[in-house]
Amino acid sequence: MKGSLLLATLISAALALSACATVKGVGKDIQSVGQAGSDAIHKK
Repeated sequence: MKGSLLLATLISAALALSACATVKGVGKDIQSVGQAGSDAIHKK
């Protein structure tokens, strides 16, 4: 029983950490696109 609980906890933690990394990556991508758009607008 303890082994199953430990395994479930580890799997949940791994999924949560990978989701955070994915969301963080998406945020950086959106920021990069925004910066490129801003640079294009201000460039003459």
